[in-house]
Amino acid sequence: MTAPASPLVQLRDVSYSYPSSPAPVLRDLSFTIEPGEIVALLGPSGAGKTTLCLAMIGIVPQFHRGRFFGELTVNGQDVLAEPIHRLSRSVGLVLQDPAAQLVTNSVENEVAFALENAELPVAEIRRRITAALAAVHLSSMAQKHPHQLSGGQQQRLAIAAALALQPPLIVLDEPTSQLDPTSTAEVFALIRELNARDGTTFLIASHASEEIAATADRALVLNAGSLVADAPIATVMGDPDLLASLQLRPPEVVATFA
Repeated sequence: MTAPASPLVQLRDVSYSYPSSPAPVLRDLSFTIEPGEIVALLGPSGAGKTTLCLAMIGIVPQFHRGRFFGELTVNGQDVLAEPIHRLSRSVGLVLQDPAAQLVTNSVENEVAFALENAELPVAEIRRRITAALAAVHLSSMAQKHPHQLSGGQQQRLAIAAALALQPPLIVLDEPTSQLDPTSTAEVFALIRELNARDGTTFLIASHASEEIAATADRALVLNAGSLVADAPIATVMGDPDLLASLQLRPPEVVATFA
């Protein structure tokens, strides 16, 4: 009999305080994420969503320091023990301001940057650049400067740069907060496409309730650093009282028929 696969992400009693925090920012979090899931990370401002996203790749606590308790493993790697540059092979992180993540002078060089730092062979770097840009539908813009792209295209480029290292998990922290509705729809359509085609796992912190309701399988809801709900996305989005208590806007269809 085949043993069940281990969770891709596992937290056991995780708490964390920044060096200057008077109280924990994360409190006794325990949950798992399975390979292939799209998981929404919901909660009001200050709930701890960004801190949890940073913890997935070890930036918390390795860079920010502070006090970390419990166990967090991603793809079998302990985020306390594994260097961040190695964790980046397992976790791609995309932040809310794509322009702040883009550091080179061309689209293809942006994708190549992490691959070169990983010291991959030149032929493999070229193959991955081609594949990553095709995956996010930016092949025709390989020679453009990133600042020539629209906001939605810049966010897709940031996702391509994360994809190129072929991590099993991509974490997105408010990836569409600065985008217009059309670009927001494009980014979420890309997430669904990559998940369906490649089985890429996503953890998405977002306030885009319409899109997240149509994209995620499941929701983790944080409030004041604690996990207050872990349920199918339809269950969470169908509970207007829960959403209102967390200052989250329900999807329009829920608000209309509530």
